[in-house]
Amino acid sequence: MDTEKQPSEDPKEQGGWFSAGVGSVSAASFFSDSGHEIATAVMPSFLTSTLHASPGALGLVEGVSDALTGVAKLAGGPLANEPGRRARIATGGYLGTAAATGAIGLAMTVWQVGVLRALAWASRGIRSPARDSLLASLVPPRAYGRAFGLERTGDNLGAVVGPLLAALLVTLVGIRETLYFAALPGLLAAVAITIAGREARRTLAAPSARRRIRLNVKELRGAGMPRVLVPIAMFELGNVAVTLLILRATQLLHHGTRDLAAATSLAVLIYAAHNAFAAVMAYVGGHWIDRAGPRVTFATGGVLYVAAYGMFAVSWHGWLPLLAAFVLAGCGIGFVETAESTLVARMLPDELRGSGFGVLGLVQAGGALASSSVVGLLWTVLSPTVGFTYAAAWAAASAVTVLVLPGAAGRSRLRMHRRPRSG
Repeated sequence: MDTEKQPSEDPKEQGGWFSAGVGSVSAASFFSDSGHEIATAVMPSFLTSTLHASPGALGLVEGVSDALTGVAKLAGGPLANEPGRRARIATGGYLGTAAATGAIGLAMTVWQVGVLRALAWASRGIRSPARDSLLASLVPPRAYGRAFGLERTGDNLGAVVGPLLAALLVTLVGIRETLYFAALPGLLAAVAITIAGREARRTLAAPSARRRIRLNVKELRGAGMPRVLVPIAMFELGNVAVTLLILRATQLLHHGTRDLAAATSLAVLIYAAHNAFAAVMAYVGGHWIDRAGPRVTFATGGVLYVAAYGMFAVSWHGWLPLLAAFVLAGCGIGFVETAESTLVARMLPDELRGSGFGVLGLVQAGGALASSSVVGLLWTVLSPTVGFTYAAAWAAASAVTVLVLPGAAGRSRLRMHRRPRSG
């Protein structure tokens, strides 16, 4: 079997990059995020008001859940190296996330919330390398930025719809009851990813033999992944869970004559603006990456996060400064997430991408555990200003590192790892 495919032999190289499969992956992200973001939006108030937990407990729940997501991504990575498994793994993961997220509404204690949130995020983790590998197999390398940008756009648009639904439902039925609705969109996500899997099976021929399920650490190291992961790890060490941002806004807005319910609804609406800007910047960033590479896009996202955290460190009680902080963070994450996925897709051939996305997920989730736990602890023991200053320092370090570290852009290996022949 040849190790390279000439451009004229790959139909995806000849035509446009968008297809029903690419659209279905983005739709799956949209539906799934719409569901679990309903829970994310009301989680701060549910834990701190309904269950009377502390900000530290919220940070720990989110941090542990994110860490389990990383372990699940690492475990799911080698499974996703096999093209035939990708759609099945992704479908099961979407269904698991939906079921566990909706069940949070039944929780009566903080530890029950922690277990259910962890199960939901573990399901989310196991599906992610399969979904990302599936998406990369549907487009040519020249369009990875646009494809992952579109997927991130769908994800972030779901994160707009979810909080808006949560704000409406909290007003109509209450906080606990709102959580029950979080499971419904996951069914649509599972249907959408199944459509993408069918298209992928038409474009990638089945392998002649089953591949061994292994992480391929030596191959990943040889491809240069450690250099790419350094700035990513730095950024994730400062990338706190959005629930802490919502809690910060809720507490600041719960001031004067504004009661807790009104503050919660307003904070959730502001968070929806964060996700709307993340969706726009993911799309813009994907096109920017395909023209200029991911290095500058990633660094720009880091700088935007420094500005956002600087604003969260200040005790504003008006909604406008908080809106500006959420918008800056949304623009930053739209750039950074698209750049991270594109770096891995460009660097690795199809048979290693599952492992690569799994390792990326572990680094992201490990950083999330550290950042959410440390910022939550600093918030509780010292002040939120100290916590957000700590997070801003990591974002600044990542922006500098990605610009100066050789090999962090991931462009030089694009031609070395062309897609294998499909038949």
